[in-house]
Amino acid sequence: ALGIRPTKALGQNFVHDAGTVRRIVRSAGVRLDDTVLEIGPGLGSLTLALLETGARVIAVEIDPALARALPVTVADRMPQAAGRLTLIQADALSITGPQSLGQAGAPPARLVANLPYNVAVPVLLTALEALPSLESVTVMVQAEVADRLAAEPGSRTYGVPSVKAAWYAAARRTLTIRHVFWPVPNVDSALVELVRRRPPTTRATREQVFAVVDAAFAQRRKTLRKALARLAGGADAAESALRAAGIDPTRRGETLDITAFAALAEVLQPVVADETAAPTPPTSQEQS
Repeated sequence: ALGIRPTKALGQNFVHDAGTVRRIVRSAGVRLDDTVLEIGPGLGSLTLALLETGARVIAVEIDPALARALPVTVADRMPQAAGRLTLIQADALSITGPQSLGQAGAPPARLVANLPYNVAVPVLLTALEALPSLESVTVMVQAEVADRLAAEPGSRTYGVPSVKAAWYAAARRTLTIRHVFWPVPNVDSALVELVRRRPPTTRATREQVFAVVDAAFAQRRKTLRKALARLAGGADAAESALRAAGIDPTRRGETLDITAFAALAEVLQPVVADETAAPTPPTSQEQS
């Protein structure tokens, strides 16, 4: 009816099963009068399940045709909830704070979404940084991405997404979801839940910590002494910084938790200050 063909460029795989979206909403603990952010509402099945609880929904949709259609869908199928939907046509990566959501009321306390596969991690990290009001996140992502977000140090799937997500929240993978999408993707999806917590105590900024994380994982098979040599100004300087932070220089980045990275960034703070003078949005590296 809308003349829409799902595109890989926008990571569009629309969930269509009513039971699945209601399970997601139950898992997220959405309650009456909650304000929920939904990114990439698509055809609106999850939107309707969220509105069904009595929550207010702020939906951010990048596709103009889908953005135009969503309020019509809600008005047609759930007219009593139409006043609780706020639709914003925008790229979720452009969210810079509550003001960018155009909200006069309470900022969202929950993010519940079926995130586009191709930008799931950058979108998630952007939202967590821009919206401190978010207390919990429940998102459906590619199963491999869910594993990475919830991975513990030392595990095979632990990497940049694991560490950066841990700066903001504790993450765990829950449901595996199959065969409820149009078009059907070639991989499984999974639900990952994140609960906001305070970042590690450190004098280093988030940007400085993330710069150290990026450097540590840029060459996964190398020891931290070698991996951080360029950032620190040489292997010897990297070793000195690692020892000052109480970290064995022969360890690898995948063995450090976010607290250790924060301690290391604090030691390296003068070195990385210039590189992180201006905050930058998450990049595709954060999905690796």
